[in-house]
Amino acid sequence: MADDTRLRILRAGGPIFAGGGFEGTTVREICAAADVNLASVNYHFGSKETLYLETVQLAHQEKLLRVPPAAWPADASPQDKLRVFVGTILNRLLGEGDIGWETRLLMREMIHPTHACRPLVEDYIRPQFDQLLDVLAELLPDTTEPSVRHRVAFSIVGQCLHYRFASEFVSLLIGDERSTGAYSIEELSEHITRFSLGGLEAFRNEQPRSTCLTERPEKRNESGTVSATSIH
Repeated sequence: MADDTRLRILRAGGPIFAGGGFEGTTVREICAAADVNLASVNYHFGSKETLYLETVQLAHQEKLLRVPPAAWPADASPQDKLRVFVGTILNRLLGEGDIGWETRLLMREMIHPTHACRPLVEDYIRPQFDQLLDVLAELLPDTTEPSVRHRVAFSIVGQCLHYRFASEFVSLLIGDERSTGAYSIEELSEHITRFSLGGLEAFRNEQPRSTCLTERPEKRNESGTVSATSIH
């Protein structure tokens, strides 16, 4: 019974926190929605901060249950791994149709971080980020700097997030085109994967940048002598 009450409070708090955020939500609102008293919240969670933290944790657990982490056969090519990864992220972001409270709460936490942000990153986001970095390690040259690999990963994830965070703007910009199959999860997944693989190919073909001093074209002053600033 105690576990049922605890879960009922969390599930009642989810949509309310998603709508008002941590600061804009009161425990009394959640108590009313869960049909419990303040003593029950204090007994199960001890504080509003803990209640919010566990509600965010429940949100990402629910998301993982609905769309498990990306997985592929042992002999999958890195290109196919990237395709599966992108498809998984898009399904998690766009696959619910009417966006659920779990996605809204997690998006709010990303935009307006609270004390729940660090556990969210470490438990939910970092394992997926590390999985993407492992895939990119197969697609980028061995000499690629970690910072470059990180930026590439952010660029790929950013393309996926765009279609959730900018959904209304996309619809306003392209109108009825949005309702066609051209913007289905499958089409978007293929587009983002192909676009990203094209960029990765450019990285593989790129010549290493020189770390030596470079010479600029000589600049001469009025007396005809070479300017001292021609080398930097």
